[in-house]
Amino acid sequence: MVGIIVAIIFLIFILIMISCVKIVPQAHAYVLERLGGYRATWGVGIHLKMPILDRVARRVSLKEQVVDFEPQAVITKDNVTMQIDTVVFFQITDPKKYAYGVESPIAAIENLTATTLRNIIGDLELDETLTSRETINTKMRTILDIATDEWGIKVNRVELKNIMPPKAIQDAMEKQMKAERERREAILRAEGEKKSTILVAEGEKESLILEAEATKQAAILKAEAEKQKRIKEAEGQAEAIRTVQKATAEGIEFIKAAGADHAVLTIKSLEAFEKAADGKATKIIIPSELQGIAGLTKTIAEVAGVDAKIE
Repeated sequence: MVGIIVAIIFLIFILIMISCVKIVPQAHAYVLERLGGYRATWGVGIHLKMPILDRVARRVSLKEQVVDFEPQAVITKDNVTMQIDTVVFFQITDPKKYAYGVESPIAAIENLTATTLRNIIGDLELDETLTSRETINTKMRTILDIATDEWGIKVNRVELKNIMPPKAIQDAMEKQMKAERERREAILRAEGEKKSTILVAEGEKESLILEAEATKQAAILKAEAEKQKRIKEAEGQAEAIRTVQKATAEGIEFIKAAGADHAVLTIKSLEAFEKAADGKATKIIIPSELQGIAGLTKTIAEVAGVDAKIE
């Protein structure tokens, strides 16, 4: 019987000793109290506590936590009531302050967030509230971080999740946005038509310029061709004159070589008669001093190109 009692006592002692061994996991901290007073803060690892005298008062997570609060009714500077819900990202940095600083830290943060949000929105008009989310987030984070520092909490970030104006305001905003979109569309359409008109005018201008250039070039080429034609004609006429003159000179030289200088004068006179007759005269009168040259009768007929009768 005594042995059983001793065994039971030993077993109870073993269980008590096992219960006094505590293992703190990663990213956690334990707040230890002895006889109701703060004793220590345990970090990661194995720890021993005194049986009966010591107890773990609070198990604290050191991870970053996210709290999504219910929408809060706020009033803007221009007396528009809207609903805004916020999301707070915080982290416990001092487990002792967190355990003894405030009774309910999450409820305290929620109430502090609501009052801070009302104070900030109360200084802004509706349009400013809708377009100043980043400013509101920064102000709230700064205020909450300072206030929660005494609770061992660090507020890392505050976000306005939803901003919900009244239904009438939403309808008016949608109409305004629709009108703005239509105005921008009309402006873009007008600008497009303007650019199109300008491009068409520029195209017509370029076409006219090219047409004028083509006409000018054609006129230049035509004038150049006419010039070349006249030059060729003049060169042809000059060549013909040179050929005639050369033939005449050769004929005269031939006659002179034959010793008939007087005959040359006679031939020239006959050529003058030929031009005078112009191929139409049927009768040519030759001066008496030339009539003695009977041997030239046939030549006169050939030069005149007619049936000449000498008188």
